[in-house]
Amino acid sequence: MATELEELLGFLSAPSPPVKKAAVDIVQGLTGSEDGLQSLARYADVAIPSLSRLLEPAAEALVNLSQNSDLAAKMVEMHMIEAAMGMLYKQGSEISRLLVMLLVNLTQLDAGIDSLLQSGDEKMHGLHVMKLVRSFCTSSNEKKGDPFEHVGSILVNISKKEAGRKLLLDPKRGLLKQIIRQFDSTSLLRKKGVSGTVRNCCFEAESQLQNLLLASEFLWPALLLPVAGNKVYSEQDTSKMPLEIGSVLSIDREVVDDPDIRVQALEAIYMLTLQEAGRRAFWSVNGPRILQVGYEGEANPKVMEAYEQV
Repeated sequence: MATELEELLGFLSAPSPPVKKAAVDIVQGLTGSEDGLQSLARYADVAIPSLSRLLEPAAEALVNLSQNSDLAAKMVEMHMIEAAMGMLYKQGSEISRLLVMLLVNLTQLDAGIDSLLQSGDEKMHGLHVMKLVRSFCTSSNEKKGDPFEHVGSILVNISKKEAGRKLLLDPKRGLLKQIIRQFDSTSLLRKKGVSGTVRNCCFEAESQLQNLLLASEFLWPALLLPVAGNKVYSEQDTSKMPLEIGSVLSIDREVVDDPDIRVQALEAIYMLTLQEAGRRAFWSVNGPRILQVGYEGEANPKVMEAYEQV
């Protein structure tokens, strides 16, 4: 005999829209608790296909379910990334933020990253990522919140894999330059997404240094300004820096409070300066002086360690 939960999941396929909507609401409520998630996980083969067919009303439930890595893996197998990308760029979608959060959870898995990169399809490879980067870079001034700010977390996830880093560093696509410019955003979530992505891309410094330095007019400010401390620099110091760094450091300014961003910036600088051409580029923007001043004012032990490594 069918259990209550089996009956409930059966209602997700009911012909009546109000019945279907009521079932989605109850399932969504269940996904808000650990017990509910575990119960639904036992019926994943029924629940996930039914919910994915109702992507718009069921988006919140799917986001909650995708926090469980086993369920997330099932969703990737069921082509949920394709479905989410299709819905995300459908005219008038009201659930953009939820869909982006679903993609964040699914790209924590290697299979999810491969699916988003469209690794198996030579013609389509990278198209999803290019669309997400474009949305990330053009949506920050929307009045209805910021539905694409979590794209920064997706970019961090995909840049953990070599295939993702290579895509982001491809000079023909120019994605890294677009992404770095979002470091000027007032959103801490965007800043963290940018700094984490840049730091991961710097793992390719040995083979892709020139492609990283192609974005140097945006790269060095994004890496050096967070670790420059709060001191106003002398004209003697700033005269040896490019204008985009020197002009900021010659006045009072807000500092980057988040220690994770400072650590990520320093780790990226470390990887760049392991290469001789990277060290030359670093000296050319008066980088050592900036790190010296920043280190003198640093109090966080983890950040101090990252300065010392450089």
